[in-house]
Amino acid sequence: MKCMFTNCLIITLLLITPFISSAQHKTIGDFTVKENLSQNGKLAIIAVDSLEKTNNFVNGNYQFSINGFLQDLNFKDGVAVTANPIESSTFVFFKHKTATKELGKLYFLRVNEKEITPYKINGFLLILAPLLILYIAYKFKRFLITLLIIAAIYFYLNHSKGLDFSQMLQDTLVNLKDLI
Repeated sequence: MKCMFTNCLIITLLLITPFISSAQHKTIGDFTVKENLSQNGKLAIIAVDSLEKTNNFVNGNYQFSINGFLQDLNFKDGVAVTANPIESSTFVFFKHKTATKELGKLYFLRVNEKEITPYKINGFLLILAPLLILYIAYKFKRFLITLLIIAAIYFYLNHSKGLDFSQMLQDTLVNLKDLI
């Protein structure tokens, strides 16, 4: 009788163990950042699925790196609240490491009197914007150099050969009238 009870207990534990272990931790596939509903200056990190819907099955403690500082966040129904409130507008980088991948997102948090508004910033734009500005500056520099060379030629011809800007303008207007 005692042996039969022990066997039933072992079989029951073996059948229940997979359900208990699978309910402990669900990995965070993606997350988003919003202001906490209580509007107390704290941020809510929300675990979302591929459709950007809240993943309510995420519960427990997960480690996040917020601007390089490790924090254990307690998720309940897919939502965790950061410990420290945000006092002024700032850039914040959130990073979470899972067994298969590493998630990192950069946000600009704009703080005004009523709320915190997070703006997600694409890292590609942080590289592309300065390169675009440098490219425009390079093209503008070439344009300025070309303009300076043309101006130098004009001033040389103006002083030494008697070329006048009004004469060039009149000649251009006459040629345009001939075309029409």
